[in-house]
Amino acid sequence: MKINFPELDVLEFDGTKEHDGYFYLSIQYSIIDSPIKYSFGDINIIEGFDGNKIILNAGEIEKLSPERWRKLGGILAKFMRSHNILNLYLSEEIINSLPSTDFSVLFEGFFLGNYSFEYFKKELPFEKINLMFESEDMTLKNEVEKIQKICSTINYARELGQLPGNVINPHSLAEICFGLAEKYNLKLKILDEKDLEQIGAEAILSVGKGSASPPRLIVLEYNAEKSTHEKPIIMVGKAITFDTGGYSIKTGDGIKGMKFDKMGGITVLATILAASMLEIPKNVVGIICAAENMISHEAYRPDDIIKTLSGKTVEILSTDAEGRLILADGLTYAQRNFQPQCIIDFATLTGGIVTALGKIRAGLFSNNSDLSDKLFKSGETTFERLWPMPLDDDYFEFIKGDDADLKNSGGREGHPIMGGIFLKQFIETDVPWAHIDIAGTAISTKSENYQPKGANGFGIRLMLDYLNNL
Repeated sequence: MKINFPELDVLEFDGTKEHDGYFYLSIQYSIIDSPIKYSFGDINIIEGFDGNKIILNAGEIEKLSPERWRKLGGILAKFMRSHNILNLYLSEEIINSLPSTDFSVLFEGFFLGNYSFEYFKKELPFEKINLMFESEDMTLKNEVEKIQKICSTINYARELGQLPGNVINPHSLAEICFGLAEKYNLKLKILDEKDLEQIGAEAILSVGKGSASPPRLIVLEYNAEKSTHEKPIIMVGKAITFDTGGYSIKTGDGIKGMKFDKMGGITVLATILAASMLEIPKNVVGIICAAENMISHEAYRPDDIIKTLSGKTVEILSTDAEGRLILADGLTYAQRNFQPQCIIDFATLTGGIVTALGKIRAGLFSNNSDLSDKLFKSGETTFERLWPMPLDDDYFEFIKGDDADLKNSGGREGHPIMGGIFLKQFIETDVPWAHIDIAGTAISTKSENYQPKGANGFGIRLMLDYLNNL
């Protein structure tokens, strides 16, 4: 199966080329004492004999920040798309008027804001936006092209994330990874249900038993072009392609949107693709734990006791606490088959993290303060913000098993922490590890500025910033 990357905007860097038919970009700022007030993000069009202009209002200059510039870029892209404006000219004056960091995030927002999900809509010719820069500066060209590559992987993650369970299941996701691995020179290993049974990965097998599409453990390796003997950074992602809750079935409202329960795995896939496209000088391994949590006569049940790949046994209190089970086998596989510099897992794991942090920040759980601090800093830089959560050993009492080593649910108290403390049991004491619960941040409830409605690709920019600053 192949899902195409969204079409890229056309970039031209030329100070001499004719640009008739292009709209000139102009940016204006609100003056505090002026009687004329413009709201942040207001856009006006001026048509004249000397050319057409798009005037973007950036608001009060004192209030501008990287995130506000990013939002402005998204607002501009959505405005152009909605008004069928497909040609934008950036003069040398406008380019030089912005500090390089502001210019970068403005176009990051632009490329992200120009995305919309059109996969199932009646086919219409997709019109690319043409951007012409009055500059031949190679530093500018390289920066804009780099930003476009990053945004293309994020938009691809959004595309995959938005696709429903009748299109994306563990098998088709593995097929997609196969095609991408060939194209982007990644090592790939796919463990099917027979392979998983052979190695004893009963946790992921149990979660996927109820589905006609058996689980897959997908392992992607990116090795830096310049040989390095550094241990790899390992990412592990939860990819439940659809989650009914199993026999602990979700409510009618709760089951809607469960196609997004794969976003942890999609984050891992897109990050390793971007690492390859950008030739990041770090070795990165991505492990995607893919399963579909369905109901059938073969599905696992509450009260079942399963043996994980690690050998630890788990008593099933809720079949709707399935993400931690597949991650447990993924984390064990990572440590048995690689020597990780660190492990970072992404998962839409708990509704409790949404209750605790809303949709503003993702939950950050870690056994290593240095790793936690670096991830937190990258979150602040990219505005994919995290918040540290506790992992005190005392919390283990909530998930200590009665008839097995562990229970997969510890009740409602400290709900997001129960998921983190469960995963911690599968991490060796000397391995730096972080768990990022993106249940609240991976999906946007509406389309605005640079975010689409639905899957938004949270965590990819964060991870790329982290990798680039190691």
